[in-house]
Amino acid sequence: MAKTSARLLKLLSLLQTGQDRSGEELAERLGVSRRTVRRDIERLRELGYPVHSVQGAAGYRLAAGAALPPLLLDDEEAVAVAVGLRTTAGSSVTGIEESSLRALAKLEQVLPARLRHRVNVLQTATVHVGAVGPRVGPDTLLTLAEACRRQERLRFDYTSAHGDETRRDAEPHSMVNFGRHWYLIAWDLGRADWRTFRVDRLTPRTPTGPRFVPRPLPHRDPATYLAHQLSARTWTYQATVTLHESAEAVADRVWPGMGVVEAVDERSCLLYVGADTVPDLLWMLTSVHTDFTLDDGPPALAEALRAQADRCRNAVRDTHRESFDLRKRQG
Repeated sequence: MAKTSARLLKLLSLLQTGQDRSGEELAERLGVSRRTVRRDIERLRELGYPVHSVQGAAGYRLAAGAALPPLLLDDEEAVAVAVGLRTTAGSSVTGIEESSLRALAKLEQVLPARLRHRVNVLQTATVHVGAVGPRVGPDTLLTLAEACRRQERLRFDYTSAHGDETRRDAEPHSMVNFGRHWYLIAWDLGRADWRTFRVDRLTPRTPTGPRFVPRPLPHRDPATYLAHQLSARTWTYQATVTLHESAEAVADRVWPGMGVVEAVDERSCLLYVGADTVPDLLWMLTSVHTDFTLDDGPPALAEALRAQADRCRNAVRDTHRESFDLRKRQG
């Protein structure tokens, strides 16, 4: 009986991955015959698990049921969930902290001692530095996410950074969590252009509007587009340069907030940077430590680059002259 129960738990674990599993695959993973798999599937159904047969594939799928079945997690999954819940308890989503702590308490009650120890060690050794930021309600996030998924127009009230209140009609594309802020990327129908909206300044109106055909983003992905938008809004001076190395090679030399890297090919990439002053812009570009070509930027940046180049050449020229004079005197 114990062996049968253990096999049922393993079968349930395999089905909980969300993938369709053939009877042959399940039999091989469990080390039993396909007939035994069919009997075990019937036992799971009798226990209330909605295991559906997959038409035409001689397989099985665990569907969503009316009640939440017990989740079977391996060691790594259990630790990941526990750490995620502890982190979520201090997130920027308002109203979710208490739910996260309740779920964490239930999980830690059933964790084996060895896993509880691992989670506690990680928590003890980690210092969480909280950042002051706006809070967003989970209902708002779910409404926006559903509109993005269903490709339905959104109507919402929006308050700008200057306190101006407007009503917007937009086609939502995606949401991006950047630091302590949530952003909605959408095509603004009233302005006929792409816009980014801070979710904490947004109040959705219901119901949502009609369906729409998604438009292509100006950049390859939402995160890159948002980074470009934030950089353009934040900095007084911006520049675009071609770095003569691959994006992968320079990735660790471009820190978060410095700029945005876009791959061009295996030997070059674009870097978009911004700064409050031209000297800061110059320092950021030279700190990447690779050859580059200035594609776009303020005229003062080109002048600063030439002056920096002359300064460096003069420094090397003076060094060579002193070395030559010293050798001449010694000779």
